[in-house]
Amino acid sequence: MKRTVLDVEAFISMLEVGGNRLSENAEYVNSLNVFPVPDGDTGTNMNLTYTSGIERVIKQHSDTVGEVGEDLAKGLLMGARGNSGVILSQLFRGFGKAIEGKTTIEAKDLANAFQRGIDTAVKAVMKPVEGTILTVARDSAAAGMQKAEETDDIIEVMTAVLKEAETSLENTPNLLPVLKEVGVVDSGGQGLVYIYHGFLESLTGESFPVKSADPNKANVTELAHQENFFNTSHSVTSEDIQYGYCTEIMVKIGEGETVTETFDYDTFRDYLDGIGDSLLVVADDEIVKVHVHTETPGVVMNYGQKFGSLVKIKVDNMRLQHDDILEGKGSNQTASAPAVERTNLAIIAVAAGEGIENLFKDMGVKCIISGGQTMNPSTNDILDAIDEANADNVIILPNNKNIIMAANQAVEVSETPAAVVETKYISQGLTAMLGYNPDGTLEDNKAAMVAELANVTSGQVTVAVRDTTVDGLEIHKDHYMGIIDGKIVSEDADLVKETINMINQMVDEDKELVTLIFGEETDQATAALVAEAVEAANEDIEVEIVDGGQPVYHFLASVE
Repeated sequence: MKRTVLDVEAFISMLEVGGNRLSENAEYVNSLNVFPVPDGDTGTNMNLTYTSGIERVIKQHSDTVGEVGEDLAKGLLMGARGNSGVILSQLFRGFGKAIEGKTTIEAKDLANAFQRGIDTAVKAVMKPVEGTILTVARDSAAAGMQKAEETDDIIEVMTAVLKEAETSLENTPNLLPVLKEVGVVDSGGQGLVYIYHGFLESLTGESFPVKSADPNKANVTELAHQENFFNTSHSVTSEDIQYGYCTEIMVKIGEGETVTETFDYDTFRDYLDGIGDSLLVVADDEIVKVHVHTETPGVVMNYGQKFGSLVKIKVDNMRLQHDDILEGKGSNQTASAPAVERTNLAIIAVAAGEGIENLFKDMGVKCIISGGQTMNPSTNDILDAIDEANADNVIILPNNKNIIMAANQAVEVSETPAAVVETKYISQGLTAMLGYNPDGTLEDNKAAMVAELANVTSGQVTVAVRDTTVDGLEIHKDHYMGIIDGKIVSEDADLVKETINMINQMVDEDKELVTLIFGEETDQATAALVAEAVEAANEDIEVEIVDGGQPVYHFLASVE
């Protein structure tokens, strides 16, 4: 079989099947997280990002390959979540630029698009690291360019791209020592391999095993339900949409008074599969995230409450969206937020937990984006917050290292002048607010807030989700880990002991104040035990206790 030209229908099919492969394996990609903390959401972020791109492609009904590439890039850009999602959006941003204006594409066009993609993505990353998704994308693009010099067969080019992507992925542990130490390949690179696998499968019309970089993972040979994840009809009307509500929920498993059933992934997914389509269910031990198209969003929510509390809900009427697109009105069906007073400067902070949100508001933050670890907001979520802030200038505090790239990407496309203070932790965000002057300029405030970050050391205590070894430290599943400025420094089976140990490592003779923020998994009494021990061991230290209510982290600590 040979294919020398790719028209718009075949191109859309290729993009879709790539999405299918990624969505089917999102949980496995999540499991490749290097650190044993409950934040393994690379697969989720890549999948939601790519899904955003495909959904825009379907809605736009474009007639040329170039227009579809532009639609895909725009959708990924706005839906990008987490660092992996932002990098994926940049890969396809460059890809789309390479095929701009083309009605169809040939083998050299496809190879050039992959090369343009990696060129664009590398420029978007401040310090590219070898052994990541960028390495996989670069090596596979080079293989595609070489093959395109030898043949005009698109299938042969895509085969070369996928083969080299798999080889490069297997080599990532040799390039990034932490991957070898933990015994995994790069998660973002694995996600990209799944997408490329779907591309080739669509081009050949054949299903074949995914070559796994993990010998413990079985090969995947079938598409979910043996059909495409998305409906690609170009003549659909609003009446033709079988399931009219795009419904998303996030459930905190086992929490709340409505819980009547024990969560089982297969049972949960099978039930939702019976009341809709375009289903995505991603879960870990604490959270289950759902995306489904259904006629009964209330049923989805009620079902979710049987397993835990609803911590996020989003419902869009796709029939209204469809009609608005046809009428040229756009597709945003989100209810407008209540008007807020316009100001010269507004601070936007990403945070989770009522207590932490209140802390930021008390310090002058105007708008809170609910999110953080395992709940990374998209570029579009941040842009919506910029609009909601109703200010002439905006500063964003991402408060999580995996949100910084999406925040920077939002700043690039925002019509409102904006800047990012690259806070990696909640404690950094709170400290940065000490430099905030509502009467100052955007530039002066950013400089002052960045300067404050040098005065704080950040600590986090959470539970290990697997046995592993990191930086020579043996870590046991279900033990508590102390993390100081992103580095796991100790672990213990006892929460109080581990928290005391971590804080004592953060304290030195120049420090005076420890702020200890306890989360939803612990309480004031436990925090008091920690505070008492820390003050007893450090004569000049005062500990202030705050009820943060945050998920994931039992304790957040800052030392100043």
